[in-house]
Amino acid sequence: MSSETSKDLPPAALRALAEAEERRKKAAAEKPLPKELGGRDGPEPVRYGDWEKGGLAIDF
Repeated sequence: MSSETSKDLPPAALRALAEAEERRKKAAAEKPLPKELGGRDGPEPVRYGDWEKGGLAIDF
C-alpha cells in the first residue's frame, strides 16, 4: 500500500487491512487438504450442479 493511500484511510481501516494481510499469510502457510480417495471424476457436483452420473441421480 502506498503512503498516500494510508494517509487517506481511517485507523480502523488500516487495522482491518493489516488483519486481512495476516490472515492471508496464515492461510498460505497451512497444509493443503489431502487428495480425496475414491471420489468421482470431473467437476465438484455441489459447485456445478451436476447431480447425476451415467443417467442416475446421486443421492447423498
